[in-house]
Amino acid sequence: MLRQDPSRQPNGTAKTDVRQRPSIPARAATPRRPVLIILHQETSSPGRVGNALRARGYPLDIRRPRFGDPLPETLDEHAGAVIFGGPMSANDPDEFVRREIDWIDVPLREQRPFLGICLGAQMLAMQLGAKVAPHPEGRAEIGYYPIRPTQAGRRLCPHWPDHVYHWHREGFDLPARAELLAEGGDFPVQAYQYDNATGLQFHPDVTYAMMCRWTTRGHARLDTPGARPRHHHFDGRAVHDTAERAWLQHFLDGWLARRPVAAMAEAAE
Repeated sequence: MLRQDPSRQPNGTAKTDVRQRPSIPARAATPRRPVLIILHQETSSPGRVGNALRARGYPLDIRRPRFGDPLPETLDEHAGAVIFGGPMSANDPDEFVRREIDWIDVPLREQRPFLGICLGAQMLAMQLGAKVAPHPEGRAEIGYYPIRPTQAGRRLCPHWPDHVYHWHREGFDLPARAELLAEGGDFPVQAYQYDNATGLQFHPDVTYAMMCRWTTRGHARLDTPGARPRHHHFDGRAVHDTAERAWLQHFLDGWLARRPVAAMAEAAE
């Protein structure tokens, strides 16, 4: 009985070893423009927002104007910009604070996606002419607090968490022509939108490591009226973090999809 040559098919033709086929190089994806990240302390991190942007393929252009980093004169080379929180106030007279508030005119004028988180939202409000001030009774939101999305907020992003994480002692009025997206208790304006810009009073960027660091280094602030005790922060995270994390993913998808009107007109042509 003849033994069949394993290198040939039953019909006598030679087999093709798929392992030896020349590989076809994959078509390189179009590189995304970076997102400008503005931070305020040497140890600051873009946290969960940075992680989500990287996961979507966006490089991060991290700058700290407080320590001398320049801000771009245009966002033509960026997909958007985010100003994060910090221990300072938008009312502080420091040069870098004034410079950041003035610089927000760039994404507003160019209609680029802009996101302000906590201090960043207060800076945006001030750029738009709204008042930023402490609570009249000296209260703070430090920990998890309930939030109520408006109809406009639900149109923007349908699934909001019922509690979000905060760390602030100042709030702001709703800027003129801005749309209220979410309301709160001691600080009524929790989220708003102005054209391509969004301000969030709360902190969807906070990771577990950031929460540990903030509640340790900022422990004295937990004695502020209205602040939650340290253990409530971690208890609240176990209950509310999944919903807040899911909301952030949906929000960022919509935020990144916003394009300048001029760019949309060019695409239509």
